Amino acid sequence: MPQSAPLPTSAQPKPASSNLTSEGYHRGLGKRQMQMISIGGAIGTGLFLGAGSRLQQIGPSLALVYLVCGIFAFLMLRAMGELVMHRPTSGSFVSYAQEFLGPKASYIAGSMAFLNWAMAGIGDITAVALYMRFWGSFDSVPQWVFALVALVLITVMNMIGVRWFGEMEFWFSLVKVGALVTFLVVGTIVLGLQLPLAGHTPGLHLITQNGGIFPHGVLPALVLVQGVVFAYAAIELVGTAAGECEDVENVLPKAINTVMWRIALFYVGTITLLVLLLPWNSYHAGVSPFVTFFANLGIPGVDSIMNIVVLTAALSSLNSGLYSTGRILRALALDGSAPRYLTHMNKNAIPSAAILTTVSIYLVGVVLNYLLPAQIFEIVLNVSSIGILGTWAFIVLCQIKLRQAINNGTVRATSFPMPGAPFTSWLTLAFYACVLVMMAFDYPNGTWSFCAIPVIALLLVIGWKTFRHVPNHEAVPQTVPSIQLTEDLLEHTEHTRKRPNKD
Repeated sequence: MPQSAPLPTSAQPKPASSNLTSEGYHRGLGKRQMQMISIGGAIGTGLFLGAGSRLQQIGPSLALVYLVCGIFAFLMLRAMGELVMHRPTSGSFVSYAQEFLGPKASYIAGSMAFLNWAMAGIGDITAVALYMRFWGSFDSVPQWVFALVALVLITVMNMIGVRWFGEMEFWFSLVKVGALVTFLVVGTIVLGLQLPLAGHTPGLHLITQNGGIFPHGVLPALVLVQGVVFAYAAIELVGTAAGECEDVENVLPKAINTVMWRIALFYVGTITLLVLLLPWNSYHAGVSPFVTFFANLGIPGVDSIMNIVVLTAALSSLNSGLYSTGRILRALALDGSAPRYLTHMNKNAIPSAAILTTVSIYLVGVVLNYLLPAQIFEIVLNVSSIGILGTWAFIVLCQIKLRQAINNGTVRATSFPMPGAPFTSWLTLAFYACVLVMMAFDYPNGTWSFCAIPVIALLLVIGWKTFRHVPNHEAVPQTVPSIQLTEDLLEHTEHTRKRPNKD
């Protein structure tokens, strides 16, 4: 029997080969971790830090904006769920774009996702630095130092192994959920008992007597939609992580279906409660509204505890972003749309080259924290929104193509179809297009971000011309045959060892 060529070092699976995916990753995420990743993806920096400035800009209507954006984020997630049930992969939507839309679309989809997470990561390390300023004892420490320390910590944890990532994200998410539940319980008690807060009696009159639901009119609320989209930026992570899940068929649908009520409770319910407890103009940019509430509550030390929680939320988002971009960049490289070195994996089956490349981008964020400490968060938030919309649009487009293939009989129907498709799919795409247009009216940051779209398109063209290469499937652990061959060999060896000797 002829022997096949040995796999390269980065592609050689460990003995527990049945736990390897076709891309060479370990299936190290369990049900407990996947559930919390899905929760953590729906609770990010956009809520804990961004809600303060958003409330200041549009008042109580923020709850409605969160609801509308949440509905279309959930529809995108259902589209992702149908794709994952068709074929789980750690390449996520980059892999699906390659299958249903072609290599150019795959390249654009991956690049937009990378733009999203690169900018979001800079925003996250900035948020960490801002949160640390809450404690006066750290006033003398430059903002960029905290940004650098956060980056080093999360990088080390992501390089160890996927189970470590999952475990860290589990506890990060648990802290975030616990904090929001605590706020909802305490806030409801304060509201129900009509306990005075900062000289104000909680109640509906705090809305009606301060300009109503739209204190600045409807147009500002519409314009702000693109900023609110950032709050849901990590929601698609549950689809990316599904490729490294041990029981994706049972775990993923439950994880996705519970996202909608989390959006309703954690976003719409939370914002509504905030404006019923204090006047909407009591909240300010750069300060978490939850810290504002607990500080006015007058309980010693509670505001510090809440600041630790929001600090955890920023670290969680940074953790998720680094995980996601590593898989996305490697998927692009495997498809021949990014430099070959990005396919490299370390001994723990981690895409180390791709992760460290992302870290180099985040280091630019550390420099920006030194140069523009006051403006950096809002700037990267707007640029990230472009990447988010591009990523989500490609996910929905892939789902549309998948459903067409299912209707044509060329692909087997999945057990988790997107509800209302294709109408809901096209409606979701139309909403994303409207959000992109409204971004232009959010002056100055949104306007400049919208004007940057041609520049981004030019960079995409240059990147395609520069990095495009023929995929070398024999040199990377992407192909099923190489992995399958190793698994078959191991199974055959084990079977031979256990077979009784009849001679």
